[in-house]
Amino acid sequence: MGKIKAAIIGSGNIGTDLMFKLERSEWVQLTAMIGIDQNSEGLKMAQEKGYAVFYNGIQGLVDNPDIADIIFDATSAKAHVRHAKILKELGKKVVDLTPAAVGPFFSPAVNRQLENAAVDNVNMITCGGQATIPIVSAVNEKADVAYAEIVATISSKSAGPGTRANIDEFTITTRRGIERVGGADKGKALIILNPAEPPILMRNTVYCEVKNMDEQAIGEAIDSIVGTVQEYVPGYRLKQEPLFSGNIVTVFIEVEGAGDYFPPYAGNLDIMTAAAARAGEDIARKLHVIS
Repeated sequence: MGKIKAAIIGSGNIGTDLMFKLERSEWVQLTAMIGIDQNSEGLKMAQEKGYAVFYNGIQGLVDNPDIADIIFDATSAKAHVRHAKILKELGKKVVDLTPAAVGPFFSPAVNRQLENAAVDNVNMITCGGQATIPIVSAVNEKADVAYAEIVATISSKSAGPGTRANIDEFTITTRRGIERVGGADKGKALIILNPAEPPILMRNTVYCEVKNMDEQAIGEAIDSIVGTVQEYVPGYRLKQEPLFSGNIVTVFIEVEGAGDYFPPYAGNLDIMTAAAARAGEDIARKLHVIS
C-alpha cells in the first residue's frame, strides 16, 4: 500500500518549511499546497515542485476533496476554527499547527499512543509547548510535578506576524498543554522575543516544583526524553545539566533548526513543523492499519 496523501493549508513560512519536511516522509505523500496569496513564495515553490496549488483557500479542498486524506493547517487560530468545521464535514484527518486547540493536544515525544486515527483533529499546541512539555512530562513521571513554569525565548526575527498575533493564544494553549499533556497540576507559560543580533537560537527554561524529588531518576528521565525528541528534531538539546535545589528542578533547553526553509536560529518554527510532520506520520501509520 502506498503513502497516505496530504495537503497543507497555509502557504506562509510554516507551511513552506513543512513542505520540505513532508517530502522526506516514508508515510505521507504531499499532494497540494493551499493558500490565498497567489504571489506567496510558498505557493510558487510548491508549484515548481509539481504539487497541485490552490489560491482560493479551503474552498480549493472543498472543490477537490479527493486530493488528500490528511490536512495540515498552518494558517491562524481564528482561521482554523472555521476550517475545522469544514474539514470534519469532509471527513479529513487534521494536524493543527495553530493555537486554536480545537482537538486534543499532541506532543509526539509524550503521547504517541494517542489513537490519532480515531479523532478528527489533533493540535500541535505551540512551539514552546513542543519544546518544554516533554521535559515536564519526564519529570512528572518520576517526581509528580505540582507546578511547572516555562519561559520560551526566541529571536525577534523568527517571530512572524502569525506568532505576534497569537501571543495570547500561545500563553493559554501552552499552559493547558503543560497540564494536560505534561501532567503538571498547574502550569504557566511565558514567551520572550529577543532582538539580539546575530539572532539567538530558541532557548527554553523549564521550572518544575515536584512532590517527590529523586535527582537520579529525574535526570535519567530527562536524558531519555531528550533523545526521543531528537529523533525528529536533531537540533534539540540540553544547554547544561539539570539543576536541583530543594524541591525545584530547572532544565535549560536549546533548539537549533534543521535549516530546511528557515534559518537554523528559528528553532521555534522548526520544532513545530518537525513535530507536525511526525504527528502526520503517526496518523498515516494508523490509517494503514485500519485499511
